[in-house]
Amino acid sequence: MSETALSMHDADARRIRRRGVAGVLVATALAAAPVLLASRSGAHLPDLSLVLAAPTKIQIHLTAAISALVIGTVLMIGVKGSALHRTLGWAWVVAMATTAISSLFIHEMNHGAMSWIHLLSGWTIIALPIAVYAARRHKVSLHRRFMTGLFVGGLIVAGGFAFLPGRLMWRVFFG
Repeated sequence: MSETALSMHDADARRIRRRGVAGVLVATALAAAPVLLASRSGAHLPDLSLVLAAPTKIQIHLTAAISALVIGTVLMIGVKGSALHRTLGWAWVVAMATTAISSLFIHEMNHGAMSWIHLLSGWTIIALPIAVYAARRHKVSLHRRFMTGLFVGGLIVAGGFAFLPGRLMWRVFFG
C-alpha cells in the first residue's frame, strides 16, 4: 500500500474514532439525563438488594445489558478491525443477544403481556446476524450502521426506559 493510501486510511480511522467517541458521549448524556433529573428527587446509593431480590430472568437481562454497554463503549472508542475488536465484538454480540432474548421473558410491567419495547428485542435478534454477516463480508459501512444503531437504540434508548419511575432501575437508584 502506498504512503498516500496509508495516510488516507489513518485519517479515515481517526475520523471514525472521533465519531465513535462523540456517539458514546451523546449516548452517555442521554442515559444520564434521567439520573440528573432524578437527583433533584433524592438520589441515593444504589440499593443492590433490589437487584438480588429480582427474578433470575431480570438478573440475567441486567447483567447482559451492563456487559454489552461496557464492551460496546470500548468497541466504539477503540481501533476498528483489530483482533481485539473482533474478539470483543463477538462478546458484545453474545451479550446483546442474551439481553434481547432474556427481555422476551420479562412481562412484569405490562400485566403479563409483551409491550412495545419488546419490538426492540425482536429487531435486535434480527439485526445482530445481519451486522455480523456484513462484517464477515467486509461490508464495513453496513456493519457500522447496524452496530451503532443497535448500541444507541438497543442499549442507550432502551436502557433509558429502565430508569423511568416505577421500574426496577429507578427503584435501585432513586426509590
